[in-house]
Amino acid sequence: MNIEDHDSTQITGVILAGGMGRRMNGVDKGLVLLNGRQMISYVIETLKPHVHEVVVNANRNIDQYQQFGATVVADSTEGYQGPLAGVEAGIAQAKTPWIYTCPCDSPLQSALLLPHMWQQIKNTDATIGVAFDGERTHPVFSLLQVSLLGSLRSYLAGGDRKIDRWFEQHKLLTIDCSKYAASFVNINTEEELVDVGINLNES
Repeated sequence: MNIEDHDSTQITGVILAGGMGRRMNGVDKGLVLLNGRQMISYVIETLKPHVHEVVVNANRNIDQYQQFGATVVADSTEGYQGPLAGVEAGIAQAKTPWIYTCPCDSPLQSALLLPHMWQQIKNTDATIGVAFDGERTHPVFSLLQVSLLGSLRSYLAGGDRKIDRWFEQHKLLTIDCSKYAASFVNINTEEELVDVGINLNES
């Protein structure tokens, strides 16, 4: 795939940083230092050349996230309702036909991942494309049409939060991203933070 064929004007990048960081003692993971840089900076750097705009979904430390030059949006619902609430906020903000979502705690994401996913979905009738690493899917790494906003709001209003269940209601394309499997490494513990830091140094 030629990365130059990627059409960034069609996609808003939405970085999901709205969680509570429960498995990491409640820290705001996007702002955790990794090799002297805040973790979300790696994700923003990777996405920026390939999207029309970078949007960060965050529910705390808004001022700090704004310092990265991205648009920052909070969930429209209270109480940390999970990744779908962040997806809803991102779609509502987007000025493009599609959004691409990814988490703030996956700094090894390949710059080729999003262009690869876009090439696979752009000429299909699918409205959602989800990354598959060869063993399992990663719903927070997805391409979604913004026309799904009404459906998503209805789903959330009904009290449902499971992302897979909502995906299944639409034309879903599972995209083989196994050659970019390292992109899906995420950080939930201090030990993983050290391991990923070593991998970044070696890359």
